[in-house]
Amino acid sequence: MSLFGQIKSILHKNGEHPVQQEHPPAHPIDRRRKSRFSHKGRKVLVVDDSATVVASLGKVLRSAGCVVREAGDAEAGLEIARGEQPDLIFLDIVLPGMNGFAALRQIRRDPRTRRIPVIIISGNEQATEQFYAQRIGADDFMKKPFSRSEVFARVETLVAAEKLPKLDAAAAPGRPLSGAAPSPSAASREAGTASEKLPNSALVGMTALEARRQLTSMGLQYFSQEQFSAAIERGDRLAVDLFVIGGGVKIQG
Repeated sequence: MSLFGQIKSILHKNGEHPVQQEHPPAHPIDRRRKSRFSHKGRKVLVVDDSATVVASLGKVLRSAGCVVREAGDAEAGLEIARGEQPDLIFLDIVLPGMNGFAALRQIRRDPRTRRIPVIIISGNEQATEQFYAQRIGADDFMKKPFSRSEVFARVETLVAAEKLPKLDAAAAPGRPLSGAAPSPSAASREAGTASEKLPNSALVGMTALEARRQLTSMGLQYFSQEQFSAAIERGDRLAVDLFVIGGGVKIQG
């Protein structure tokens, strides 16, 4: 008797039956998270200096029918945002030249872009970064690396909160945005922006040298990372903005 036959005989003697081999299903199972809303035609701007991040995030968004524009620095991103007014912006914190926090401040100051939802993306999930991003108007924070399901979970949270419009599944890519009436939530957000999220009007147009002088007059050192973090922790919005404008501290991302 073969070895297989002996094993089979022993199993039968013990009242057991050999385990039958499971066969794969006739059709493969799609394990990807299904979106609750349509995203076809949604205009999204991705601002990140990493070609890998831009490519991967762009691929994820395009797979759902989004129309994606890309920028490798804040200045180029701001130009696209002002000219094309996308539905949503993914914005990295650490960028060449102007950083993401400074870009976000400009987005919230400009009437053409202040209503656009912004998701901050960063490789660092420090509470201070999330706190400051929310203080100056970010709508969400997503840590790198990210999965497809997380990207759309973030987007659909904004749709559910009425910060992003629900789209018809048959919507055509590149749909015009001009003339569209703002949703009540968008109008509310605009009304609350000036008092809750925008920096003091005195900071508009302030140079780095002026910000440093102001910090000095407050007994602070513009290059002190410790004082910058302490200002964020205690919610000193003016000091934090001055540190960012002064450019002497490192913003992790």
